Amino acid sequence: MRQKQDPEFLKNNLRISAHEYVKIHMIIMARKYKFADIFYPKNKVLLENTVNTLIADAVVDPAVANAYSYVSPHAGYIYSGSVAACTYKALSQNKHFSNIDTIIIIGPNHTGNGEDISVSMQDWETPLGILKNNTTLSGLIAANGIKVDESAHSDEHSIEVQLPFLNIIAPTKKFCFICMLDQSEESSIKLANSIISAVRKLNSNAVIVASSDFDHYESRSEAARKDSLLIKSLSRLDYESFNRSAVELNDSACGIGPIMAALLFSKSMGAIKSLLLRYSDSGSVTKDYSSVVAYASLVFI
Repeated sequence: MRQKQDPEFLKNNLRISAHEYVKIHMIIMARKYKFADIFYPKNKVLLENTVNTLIADAVVDPAVANAYSYVSPHAGYIYSGSVAACTYKALSQNKHFSNIDTIIIIGPNHTGNGEDISVSMQDWETPLGILKNNTTLSGLIAANGIKVDESAHSDEHSIEVQLPFLNIIAPTKKFCFICMLDQSEESSIKLANSIISAVRKLNSNAVIVASSDFDHYESRSEAARKDSLLIKSLSRLDYESFNRSAVELNDSACGIGPIMAALLFSKSMGAIKSLLLRYSDSGSVTKDYSSVVAYASLVFI
């Protein structure tokens, strides 16, 4: 029986053009990891031990069992790994975890390459193995005025840094990989609606992980002040206030768009609030509190 991720299936069932069919056929292959030994260990045993230890040490609220989506940082593991581990421990404790078929990872575009919103059709490889793309769901998301583009992903770290955690807790799940260059409110709504439509069409049990660090290169106190106002808006699922606060405060959280998309998706699925699991910053490691990068782990429940 032909698999649903086969390009021929996509051609016949999604009514894509011959040009898009050839494009998709050419790119269904694994994206090789680029940031091992920069953001996380390349050695397989060391990486596996690092991730397992981080997750084991993470403490999360029991309410995470009801989560629809998640926020996780994407800095080097030495700085943000313990915060990210809270996100992935929460995901592993989702009461519907065994029924989740797809994890949609949305990251910001730091490089400026590619489309405003770029969907990958590739599988993604880390030192711990290959995570399989749900190409049917990815294709449907891209069929709603959003582009398939691998160039946005080739040198971008915001998604890749999440993946070793998922190799450990969800190695057999399917994935969608989406990179946002345009993180405006309008763009975030467009992406969220496309995901909601695609998930409903396939009757998929999907969750979203939004990849984002929070305020960058300000004092610990100033970063915490700004971020607390953004997190307060998220607690109410008020995406408009969240976006407005980020702009007015000049908060440099880099994944505003992915977070808004995750919030809107979660709200459509029944979420009523967000819960902050952990907040920290790079100063905890460097001991330099005059200029930090901040990190938050959140769930939408």
